[in-house]
Amino acid sequence: MGIGAVVRRRVMTKIKVKIALVTGASSGIGEATAERLAKAGYKVYGTSRRGAQAGKRSFEMLPLDVTSDESVEAAVSEVMRIDGRIDLLVNNAGFGAYGEFHKTRLDRIVEMTQVNVTAVVHLTHLFLPGMIARGSGDILILASTASFQPVPYITVYAATKSFDLSFAEGLAEEVRQYGIRVCALCPGSTETEFHEVAGQRQHTKRSPETAKKVAHVGLTAMAAGKTVVISGFSNWLGAEGVRFVPRRLVTRIAGGMFRPGTK
Repeated sequence: MGIGAVVRRRVMTKIKVKIALVTGASSGIGEATAERLAKAGYKVYGTSRRGAQAGKRSFEMLPLDVTSDESVEAAVSEVMRIDGRIDLLVNNAGFGAYGEFHKTRLDRIVEMTQVNVTAVVHLTHLFLPGMIARGSGDILILASTASFQPVPYITVYAATKSFDLSFAEGLAEEVRQYGIRVCALCPGSTETEFHEVAGQRQHTKRSPETAKKVAHVGLTAMAAGKTVVISGFSNWLGAEGVRFVPRRLVTRIAGGMFRPGTK
């Protein structure tokens, strides 16, 4: 080994590279977030059910089915074996299902609550104690503009995202004293696979934001110590505006917008 390599190795041992884990990183906001963190110097573990896939990425992909305790244990054990910690957890994995509740497959609904709610709680509970012990750490939780009101025809999805928002806000206040930052990122319509997976058409005339833009907004807000951030001014206006309208009216309007067969 040459002297240059020895010096570089010694320097790197003194520099504590931060470790991030991003769930649902195979596409969309998760992939954009993982790429941005990697470019910022993080060592990033991206996860998806399918694990490593074709395509050039600047981060490592791990197989992780967040609905399986065994899969979660295997992935977490692998990360801890190699690096011993996670400095930043991005709970991004999630999906929706569009249509009337009673016509939606029960297994699909149950799986959605497992991915959007249970997995967020599970992974956060696994990594938070280590962050508290070190006195530092960050957790970014993907909520949605659907977090701010009931939305008929994506009823369960909106309810799970309301949970994510409330969970992030409450937890942020709990762990602030330990030097931990928690932020809920609330995007609106975004250029991802979400609508295709959910079987849902667009219900807004607003142009969808790019996943890269949403990732930038979320990471910037988290770094600034914000507890909640809504990506996009028009999305912010819509989410904040419902506070001044009776909830029954908001739900009725949303139902009219999302009702199957409406244009």
